Formats: sequence, structure tokens, C-alpha cells
Amino acid sequence: MTSPLVSTEWLASRLGDPGQTSTSGSIIPVDASWHMPDSQRNAEKEYNEAHIPGAVFFDIDENSHKASSLPHTLPRVDQFEKSVRKLGISNDDILVIYDDSDVRSAARVWWHFRVMGHREVYVLDGGLRKWHAEGRPLTSAPTSSEPTMYQARFMPALMRTTDDILMTLKSRKEQVVDARACARFEGTVAEPRKGLRSGHIPHARNIPFAALFADDNTLLPTEELRTKIEAAGVDMSKPVITSCGSGITACVLKLAFASLGKQDVAIYDGSWSEWGSDIGLPIETGPAESI
Repeated sequence: MTSPLVSTEWLASRLGDPGQTSTSGSIIPVDASWHMPDSQRNAEKEYNEAHIPGAVFFDIDENSHKASSLPHTLPRVDQFEKSVRKLGISNDDILVIYDDSDVRSAARVWWHFRVMGHREVYVLDGGLRKWHAEGRPLTSAPTSSEPTMYQARFMPALMRTTDDILMTLKSRKEQVVDARACARFEGTVAEPRKGLRSGHIPHARNIPFAALFADDNTLLPTEELRTKIEAAGVDMSKPVITSCGSGITACVLKLAFASLGKQDVAIYDGSWSEWGSDIGLPIETGPAESI
């Protein structure tokens, strides 16, 4: 498959298919739900109450770099391997990542596995909301699994650091695209995390991630996506770095670009949590520069 997305129909037709392991490993749904701290929601509790049959739960906060002062940054390779092995995931398995989250956190875990070198990883288009709306099966039964010997292969080209951003501000070889809401990007409202300045990385473009979804929670059709992206001033012929508040919705933009076949897109893992907290780094406020 070339698309990073699979449909609910695709997954439903293959769950429990005894032939699914014949060539490429098992199909494993992965619940990647994550909620903002003020949402009063517990993603793991909700998973335990109702999940797609056979799904395992991937905790974004637990699978982050514990020594970092930033929220849910990428874990070390050995930490990632340890967690994935416990979930019973093997390198040849086909992973279908889904969520029931307002921040579309499945895209973050999709990127987690991609940056760690997993070959067959996809996002369920429409997520759990579409699956449930269609009356497809859910269960509270625990998913049993045996530990594996999963081995990651870190792909550094898929992420960027603050130093990389500073370099691209000088060279302008890559475009920075911010997934936050317009008011946060323009700096007209305070950031939800204390201690962060308001505004955006100089020369960045703004594509609020929530604008990329249809009413049924699926990504917009490709031509509509392309229109929105180009209207924001993004040159589809040049490489892109996506950013957001803390690295989660930046991955939604990468997913959207990937659905259009654009692969030269990297994630600024620290995002505004890192950039906005460092008073030595430049910021801008107001709308993005004119195209």
C-alpha cells in the first residue's frame, strides 16, 4: 500500500482472517488515544472499556523520553523496543493505528513507529469514532500477547532539532509549517502551557490541523487537502518541517502530506514547547508572511 491510511472497511474485512499472517505478519490495531490534560479523560481507561478487537494500547506519555523536560518527546531506541516488545508487536506485523482523540494522536504514534523504522504502519482513517458510528465491533476483553524480540532502526531524517530549525532560518531550504490554531500561531492568545511565549517560528506557515478533517473524522479528499496546503503558502516542491505545541499535531500535518505522496517532511519534535520556552530564540507574532 502506498497511502498511509486504511479505511474502516479494510480493517474490518481483515480482522480475524486466518490468512492475514501468511505473508506479512499479523494485523494489529493499536489504540493511540491521548487527551489534553484538562480534558478530564483517561485514554487507557477508555481503551479498557471499549476497543477494537485485538487492539493493544500505546501510551504516548509512558513511551516518551523520561529524562526530557519537554512533554512526550521521542524515547530512546532501547526504551521504545522494550515497550513494543511487551505489546507483542513484531517487526513484520502490519500496524493500524487509531484514536478517539480531539488532537488526532494516532498520527503521532504512526510517526513514532515510522521514525523507529517500522515498515508496515498505517492510520485508521476516521478513527474509533467512525468505526463506532458504523456499528463495527468493540470489546472490553483484554488482548493477550506474547513478548517479542522487536528491533527498531532509528531514522534520523524524519525528525529535526532546534539547531536544525536555526539552520533552516538562514538557508530557507526547508519550510516550517505550524499545526496550531490560528490564534496561538499569531500570538493573540496565551499558550496553554505556562512559561511559553506567544507567537511562532519566523517565516513559518500555519495550517491548523483540525481544518484537515471532514465531518466523519476522515482526512479531507486529496484535492481539498492540496488546496488548503497551497493556500497557506506552502511550496509542495520544497522540503517541510512540521511543528505544533508539543509534537503531536505536527504529525497530523505529516500524515496529510504523506497522503498526497509528499515524503520529504520531518517533525520538529520539541515544537513550541521547546522553541517558545527559550528566550534566546527568535519569534514572530501576527499572520504568516504574505505569499
